Amino acid sequence: MLRRLFQFSHENGGPQGANQNGAGGHGAAVAEMQDAGNHPTTQASSPAESPARMKAVSFEQVYQSSAVKPPRLSYGILKVSDMVNSQHLAGMSPEARRCALLMAFEAAGVEIEDLLQDAVVRQRALGDYEEMLQGRLQKFEAAKTEENRTIQTELDRLTKQYMSRIQANLDEVAQEQDEFRAWQQRKQRESDRITEAATFCVPQGGAASSPSLTAVLERANSHRGR
Repeated sequence: MLRRLFQFSHENGGPQGANQNGAGGHGAAVAEMQDAGNHPTTQASSPAESPARMKAVSFEQVYQSSAVKPPRLSYGILKVSDMVNSQHLAGMSPEARRCALLMAFEAAGVEIEDLLQDAVVRQRALGDYEEMLQGRLQKFEAAKTEENRTIQTELDRLTKQYMSRIQANLDEVAQEQDEFRAWQQRKQRESDRITEAATFCVPQGGAASSPSLTAVLERANSHRGR
């Protein structure tokens, strides 16, 4: 009974019903989920545009957008999960709950093989959708990495450009400082020349050797007051 289910789970194709819904292979499942419209489709992104962010969808949307749809059962594997965790079975041992469920399945005419097939189909849909999301994530990461590389290149170019301008400003300031110090030296020589000439304009005194023009003027005033 379980051989067909395990074959469906591990082979590339699904059960016979898969051929009626599509190719049944992994690529067909991903392609149909991408085209279903229940989640963002993968789009090639140019460097000028960022890929769309992934949006979460419900598991039911994942199942229904799968290439292989879960069988329509009054008692599906999800129903079994709800029954297992029902408060009516709370406190019972696992074996007691298993017996209670088997009795319910028998009373409802539920085939165990149908439940296991439902479980396999849903697990397959979840796996295909996860693989599709992982592929989208890898493309998203690659696009953002390329965008960051472009930004870094532009940042390096601008940094180099502005560092050159900063260095040019520093060089101009240093040039102005050099010119100012050179002018100070010329100014000192000019001042000394004026002071030297002024000393010959007043009588010679004890402060004749003083280079200060102020001292020369004081000496001139002292002689004028005599």
